[in-house]
Amino acid sequence: MPSVTYLGHIISGQGVQPDPEKIQAIVAWPPPRSLTALRRFLGLTGFYRKFVRNYVAIATPLTDLLRSTTFQWPLQAQQAFTELKNKITFVSVLALPDFNSLFVIKTDASGTAIGVVLSQHGHLIAFFSKHLFPKLQAALVYIREMLAVIKAIKRWRQYLIGHYF
Repeated sequence: MPSVTYLGHIISGQGVQPDPEKIQAIVAWPPPRSLTALRRFLGLTGFYRKFVRNYVAIATPLTDLLRSTTFQWPLQAQQAFTELKNKITFVSVLALPDFNSLFVIKTDASGTAIGVVLSQHGHLIAFFSKHLFPKLQAALVYIREMLAVIKAIKRWRQYLIGHYF
């Protein structure tokens, strides 16, 4: 099946997937030894966050380290680093949207983050996740779920406006 590599993605009739060379670079990435190296790793993995379900929840122990002025690498950071590398290694091919079909939004609101999946006919189109501020973490679950729906509609408005979902 013909495909094209464009901006770190391979696009084909099956859908969109990350460029294997970029994924290999993530897999080979050594544990960071400085805040700069950690920022670089998070920048590279963040580029592919739409392929990883609950990216924010997985990356939170790493992003929390960026608030410090001194670099430390605790066990939970190593676990998050390893899990993020594993999740990105085994990402799904994301389907291309069919604007003649129904879009489905599925939300998940945990105590600290929201996660959303956009799909059609059981095929994944994109993932989105966002860390919640402390005030929203204390909100009732139905409010966090509604926030997830609102964020999803804003995030994927180019797909959803004018279409049933």
